[in-house]
Amino acid sequence: MIDGNFQTEQLASVFEAAKVLNTSPDTIRRWEKKGLIKCERNGNGHRLFRMEELQRTNQKYLGGETGGGKFQILKSKPTDYSVIELFAGCGGLALGFKNAGLRAELLVEIDKDCVATLKKNLPNVRSECTDVAKIDFRPWKNKVDIVSGGFPCQAFSYAGQGRGFGETRGTLFFQFARCVEEVRPKIAVGENVRGLLMHDGGRTLETMVKTLEDLGYNVYTRLLRAQFLDVPQKRERLFIIALDKSFSHPAFFPKERDYTVSMREALANCPPAPGQKYPEKKAKIMALIPPGGYWRDLPLELQQSYMGASFYHEGGRTGMARRLSWDEPSLTLTCNPAQKQTERGHPKENRPLNVREYARIQTFPDRWQFSGSISSHYRQIGNAVPVNLGYHVGRCLIAMLDGKLDQKTMAMHSGKTKPSLQSDLAL
Repeated sequence: MIDGNFQTEQLASVFEAAKVLNTSPDTIRRWEKKGLIKCERNGNGHRLFRMEELQRTNQKYLGGETGGGKFQILKSKPTDYSVIELFAGCGGLALGFKNAGLRAELLVEIDKDCVATLKKNLPNVRSECTDVAKIDFRPWKNKVDIVSGGFPCQAFSYAGQGRGFGETRGTLFFQFARCVEEVRPKIAVGENVRGLLMHDGGRTLETMVKTLEDLGYNVYTRLLRAQFLDVPQKRERLFIIALDKSFSHPAFFPKERDYTVSMREALANCPPAPGQKYPEKKAKIMALIPPGGYWRDLPLELQQSYMGASFYHEGGRTGMARRLSWDEPSLTLTCNPAQKQTERGHPKENRPLNVREYARIQTFPDRWQFSGSISSHYRQIGNAVPVNLGYHVGRCLIAMLDGKLDQKTMAMHSGKTKPSLQSDLAL
């Protein structure tokens, strides 16, 4: 179970829900697989669904109503709590934290285009374009409340049998841990891709957790799904929260909402922007794909000619010749909207999503401007943490520092400090 939301709700199995809603079990499984509804697993591993949420989804997708959440960029009042962020990228997490009420003390990023973006949009924040290994963080010791960072997960070495700080040397996680050691924040926050949960059989994440524990923190992990946190995109990020042992409570994480935000909501009145275009041959193919469709919607002879050898491979290959759906959140954005394996075609117009649409889907405001080339814009946005996801995490960090849990929007961690697939995946 992810956050405890389900404990007092009316739950139903796949078959019970299908009977009540007069639909098929396959439809309910498809909604869950597509990330439109949530479920939890019981002790036997069977899926259980909230009836209220299923009824709302049924009304929306079978009844043709527009339902769902509204697109908005969330904001709260500022606080005095401060943050140092490493590997800041183009500012998705930084802006989300700012909107939540946190104050950035320092942003560190090595990519010059990203740093130019940060300076353009956050001119009053100190942004350093440098290798994080070159920064001495000791001047901030005991002066900053939070250290955060989306450290890239490069190859990890396990030459020795021990676990902890020594084994992380040579990785960018080590620089994150070094910053935590030198600054001694009340809270440290790491974020990464879902794959970190299973990297090297889970040993990579275990070593990271052990490293932070050795530095004097209680460590909690949670996989968060952006589509249930006011982001019009199916995107998962793993968050690691390390609390100083002076805290009397475990970590707080955002509760998933019981709605999603559709592409129709996200792209309404989106301002024009530059973007990629399809070559003529591909444009003719994409013109035949309906909203929400992909290569299997082509006539058989065109499927074979477009897919080539891939036509005979196993697996759905659903990202190929893919046009996004108006009525669902976007698929996870990549660094290029026109890659053959991960197509992100506009729901209606015969083109890939443009830069501003990419930014909307990541919940950047329209005023947020990106530096560098168009391909750099796509890369910066595609690599970013969704702003609203950062907002929800930021509100939880503030609640932890205040010692006040908002039970409507947050849930207290179960108290487990060791990562495991069962309790960290959003099932």
